[in-house]
Parts: sequence; structure tokens; C-alpha cells
Amino acid sequence: MSLSFTPIALARQDDYRARLARTPQVASDYSFVNLWAWADEYGLSWAWEEDLVWIRQENPLPVYWAPVGDWRAVADWPGRFARLQEAPLRFIRVPDRLTRLWRDKVVAGMLVEETREHWDYLYSVPELIELRGNRLHAKKNLLRQFKSSYRYQYTALDESFIEQVLLMQFGWCAWRECEASAGLAAENRVITKVLEAYGRLRGLIGGAVLVDGDVVAFTVAEALTADTLVVHFEKGMGGFKGVYQAINQMFLAANASFSLVNREQDLGNAGLRKAKLSYRPVGFLKKHSVSLPGN
Repeated sequence: MSLSFTPIALARQDDYRARLARTPQVASDYSFVNLWAWADEYGLSWAWEEDLVWIRQENPLPVYWAPVGDWRAVADWPGRFARLQEAPLRFIRVPDRLTRLWRDKVVAGMLVEETREHWDYLYSVPELIELRGNRLHAKKNLLRQFKSSYRYQYTALDESFIEQVLLMQFGWCAWRECEASAGLAAENRVITKVLEAYGRLRGLIGGAVLVDGDVVAFTVAEALTADTLVVHFEKGMGGFKGVYQAINQMFLAANASFSLVNREQDLGNAGLRKAKLSYRPVGFLKKHSVSLPGN
């Protein structure tokens, strides 16, 4: 029986989140918010089985993502692959545990490539709140400068602030000339989509920093697992020294019940990689691309 792929639907977010909760290793890519928000940009669709959700990407090239659900309960992976009715098959963003499961137990002829640009960066929440030690001394100094320089206020993000946050995002894009960059323009569309649906998306956790009543920074995140928070978007306006250190630290301090924060990938961008490494990750969630010869 072949699978039928349909658009990522907001109405099925609770069903999807239940499947995601049973997935043995949850990468940032697979949160419902990420799938739904980026669906138009990547041409994402999904197909539902009794125990798995399959994800297909069309842009820029056709490819599959890892399935979502309890991988360990699947007895016949070759039979599942046959339902995709393609040979060869190529998967991207495959979490390390699933790669090893396929390699060790059930899949012959599998080719695996490490994709460093898709690794998730993992950080200790207590470390990023406290910013102790020489490694994070520069971050702490910038935070102090922000606090001493501006009349600021931190607030949890709810629907009452969405219009202000959207105004800040539009201002940020004008400053950064988003329309001149395909990547920034796509990100702006995605951020706008999420903010406009903020009250309808389950599990979102956000925060904003205001200076003299105006939003100058914001974060949109969600609980990826019981102990891990994933940050989807973090923006700060130019002209406010230390604003990124402020939103980062204040948001985590307000959500200190989590032990880890996943700050997603660097997508191979050298500047972004340098910035993410500067916060001293405690680990990575590794992902691979996987090619299968067919059935």
C-alpha cells in the first residue's frame, strides 16, 4: 500500500505532537512549529501510517526526512520503505539514533553521510543564565552593559504583544534589507507566519525585551522534550549594545525549569557557526543524510 502525502495541517498538530513525543530522539527540525512554519518554503508534506508520520520535501530537490514515531517498534523497515514507491531513496536530517538503528539492524546497502551543517547545538540552561567563568565572560560583560545603559523590561510573550513584535520584526528586516537576501526574506515570511498564528500554535513559549516601552528583542521557542527547550527565532534591534545577550539570558532565566536549550543548526554559515560556538555548547544532536539502494 503506497502512502498519500498531504499538506502540513494546523488542525493535526495535536496528533503530530503525540507521535513526536514517542520518537526516541527529537531533533529541532521535527517540531510541529518548524514543519508547519517552513512548509511553504521547503515544499513539505506528510503521510500518516498507524504508527509513523513520513515527511517529504520538494524544494529545492525531492527528498525525505526521517519518519516521526517510535522507530524501535517497527519490525519491517524494508516493507515501510516500499510504501514510498521510490528507488533509490534519500533521507536528510536523520537523527543519529535512527541512522544507527537502520545501519545495525535492518537496512543493507545504506550509504551514510555526516551533515555537520544540520547538527543541533545543545547548551546548558543554568550555564547560559549564570554566564560564569572565563569562557562566557565577554557575554556577561555585554549583558551588564545592556542592563546599565537602558531602561529595560523583560516580559513573557503573549498575544497582547504580537503586534509590537511584528512591528519590530518589520523594522529589523528594513534595517537588514531582508528583501535583498533570499534566506532572510524566507525567514521573515516564516517568522511572520508564526507570529500571526501565535495563539493557535500549541506549546509556544516566548519572551520580549522592551526599552522605553518599545520591543527591541524577542524570542520564540517551545518545549521540544520534557527537559529541552528549542529556540526557533531570536531577534534584536541594532543600536542596543548587548541586546542579544539580554534576550538570551533573560528568556532562559524566565524558563529555568528546562535543563537544556537547543538552538538549532548553523546551516553551514560560517558567521552563524562562530556565534553558536561562542556560547560554548555542551553537545550536539548529530544528523546525517542517508541513501538507500531501493527495494
